[in-house]
Amino acid sequence: MHKPLPRIVTPAAAITVGLLLSTLLIIAAGRDPLAMYAKIASMTFGSSYGTGQVIFRTTTLVLAGLAVAIPFRAKLFNIGGEGQVLAGAFTAAVTAAFLPSWTPAPAAVTIAVLAGALAGSAMALSAGLLKVRYGVNEVISTIMLNFIIQGFSSYMLTNHLALPSTAHTPDIVDTAIIPALWKHSPANYSVLIAAGAAIAGYILLFRTRFGYEMRASGLNPQAAAHAGIDTGLHTLTAMAAGGAAAGLVAANIVLGYRHCFESGLTAGIGFTGIAVALLSKAHPLWVLPSALLFGAMEYGGLSINAYVPKEIFMMMQAVIIIMVLVMQKK
Repeated sequence: MHKPLPRIVTPAAAITVGLLLSTLLIIAAGRDPLAMYAKIASMTFGSSYGTGQVIFRTTTLVLAGLAVAIPFRAKLFNIGGEGQVLAGAFTAAVTAAFLPSWTPAPAAVTIAVLAGALAGSAMALSAGLLKVRYGVNEVISTIMLNFIIQGFSSYMLTNHLALPSTAHTPDIVDTAIIPALWKHSPANYSVLIAAGAAIAGYILLFRTRFGYEMRASGLNPQAAAHAGIDTGLHTLTAMAAGGAAAGLVAANIVLGYRHCFESGLTAGIGFTGIAVALLSKAHPLWVLPSALLFGAMEYGGLSINAYVPKEIFMMMQAVIIIMVLVMQKK
């Protein structure tokens, strides 16, 4: 019997293949790959601004990755992270904008963060209810819910909430702002929320009986039900937890950075979260380095866009995920 490969082998091999491809594409673009990689390193982790950009993106991607990873452990494919992030950001921004200015900072931040998490959770829970009650595949329902929340938020923003001559909601109250880690940086203390969510997801899934039952429900629903496990409850819980993680993205991009909601603010986050979760093999703690890698690639590609097309690094991300999926089948 063959010993299973260490968890790190598949992602490491996939990243290596992605790097080789990006190297070939950089050469094809007429640039020196080593010089480009050195420039990425200096522009990302070689400056406080670049480091802040990477941390900011990583914070968002940790939560978006957890939105996929947690349900996946119950064999549920949550494709609705995009809509759940949007619902959380929209709800948190509106809630924090209409809080009284005298609301104490701890209360204002807590209320806004919870509003975002509950909105994201409600979106995912809707898909879970459709699956449990009517047998609707969660892939289809979460995709359709993406369009529903996109249309609703766009309508509300355009017709009721946007300030005159602008495309964004009123700014949130000052007490709801999450402080930056350092000056002139988008990175803020919501990174602690992301790290805490990853740890909480790990404890839930791998250190509690409830988490064991959740994973058992996904592996073999019939056997789990025969053993007395409420598979429907675990489906709902997994989807709700994933949606809540997506909704928490609002703490980073709304409360910690933009301080309002505007059209396009959350575009693409949920889909990148799928890639983060797949690279981490749906393990909540491995989501952290996976999100860091994607965050660094995302900003690194932007930082050298004047020299080589940033699309090279988008292709690299896609190749990494394809390789992970291919190698998991072997």
